[in-house]
Parts: sequence; C-alpha cells; structure tokens
Amino acid sequence: MKRESLHEPFEVVFKTIDECPKSEHQHMFFELVYILSGTGIQCINQNKFPYRAGHMFLITPEDCHSFEIKTTTEFFFLRFSDIYIQSNSLQTPDIQRLEFILQNANHQPGCILRHQPDKQLVQPIVEAIHREYANRDLYNKELIAQLVNTLIVVVARNIARYMPEHVSAHTDERALDILNYIQNNIYNPDKIRVEAVSQHFGISETYLGRYFKKHTDETLQQYIANYRTKLIEARLIHSDMRMNEIAAELGFTDESHLNKFFRKQRGLSPTVFRKQNVGIYNRLKTVESVDGACPVFS
Repeated sequence: MKRESLHEPFEVVFKTIDECPKSEHQHMFFELVYILSGTGIQCINQNKFPYRAGHMFLITPEDCHSFEIKTTTEFFFLRFSDIYIQSNSLQTPDIQRLEFILQNANHQPGCILRHQPDKQLVQPIVEAIHREYANRDLYNKELIAQLVNTLIVVVARNIARYMPEHVSAHTDERALDILNYIQNNIYNPDKIRVEAVSQHFGISETYLGRYFKKHTDETLQQYIANYRTKLIEARLIHSDMRMNEIAAELGFTDESHLNKFFRKQRGLSPTVFRKQNVGIYNRLKTVESVDGACPVFS
C-alpha cells in the first residue's frame, strides 16, 4: 500500500474530480478533507461514510483511506504534520493537548463538524484560502498561514467537544501521554495491561491507578474497555468485517472472546448489535457509483 509523505510545513490543494484517482493509501501526516460540492463515500480504515457539500473529514497519520465518487466532487485538502503542530506557528501554549485532540479524531467516525456555528465558520475560511491562492496578492502567504491555523483550531474544538466527558483540552499533560500510549497500543493487549503501562511511564501500579482515575474520572481498565467497545461498534456499523476479523484486529483470543467481552459491555452480542444497526450501513451501500469510480466496497 502506498504511503505519502509531506515535505512542506503544510500544503493546500483544491481539486475537482469525477473519478477516484488512486486506490487506498496511507499518509505520514494529517489531512483535512472538506467537501465543497458533490456526493460520494469516504472510506477510512475499512469504515464507510457518505459525504456531501459541507462535510469535513480528518485523516490522521497511518489511516488508510480512499473515495468512491458518486457525483463530480470539488475537494479542499489541507495537509500538515505533527511537526507543524509542535512548531510555534499555531501560537498556542497547549501544543501537546492540541496534538492529542487531533490524534483522537480517528476514533470518532464520520464528519467532524458537528457544531453548527463552526460549520458556518469553516466554509468562508476555506473559500478565503481559495481566493488567496488564486489571486496571489500581497502578503497572501502570511494570510493563508493564519487562515490555515484558524481552521486547524476550529477543527480541534469540534473534536474536543465529542471526546470522553472527563478528557478534554485541559487534561493534565501526563494523563494525555498515558491516553496517547493506550490509543497507540490498543491493538496490542499486552502493552496496555496495568503493569505494562506503569512500567512504561516509570510509576507504580497503585499510583497509576489513582492518577488516572483523578484525571479521567474512570479507572484505566474502564477506559480501555470503553475505548475497545467503541472501536468494535464502529466496525460493526460502518464495515462488513467478519467477527473473527474484528477479534483478530483488536487482540481478542477468538470470536468467542470478543462476543463475551461485548455482551458484558453492551448487554447483547455483536451480531445482534449489527442487526439492530444494519440500516446505517445498508444506506451507504445503496449509494450508486458513477462509471469509472474506484471500488471501495468488496
């Protein structure tokens, strides 16, 4: 699978496309995708989401994604790296928190613009960036950089609104480090056991438990269980992955282990949960592709 790199602090691209130019691929950077016009399906990590004008997706590093275009689509792409976030360009003292919030986007499926006032704010920002790129007027580079920074912060605010209730942009930095570690290793159960986490951060298991509970209002085990459950739900609703494939991806011993875990968390089996939510996924699969569109569904 092709992996793309970024050689500039940020990159802005406007494209009008009527068929998908490439198959599934991965980035080593963040990519904001804003739909100016058109309809189709965005595939992120085997999950499918319909898109239309006004929708915005955030592709995080290592995400696998592609498009299935239904009608000619005008895209706005903003690509930037974690190095850009960590630089002084964004002029915020909460860089680590901002990076954590953006990384958290790949655990919230679908369009990330869920706050209505921000939906109305994003479109004119994107249009202003487009005009500056087209006109190449005096100080256009400086103005574009400011608009890009504003857009990133608006996006982070939308993601932060839907993070776990007690995890926010104001959470202590070490707590964010622990959460980042868990998210990065969620597919490897051995690395997120209490003893492994405490050893990684050089603190005792007892202190880890107290500290994590204080800053997130839930135990480490509860957070991991809730997090894994949300990942399972996303795959059940937005993909056609088989149960044994989901079990293998998330580090369960087998399908039976997955079934027992999910039933404990939600009170019903994964199969029943999928059947209850099957309408969501079926509506995606009924979206017809235009001739020449790249296949996303197997």
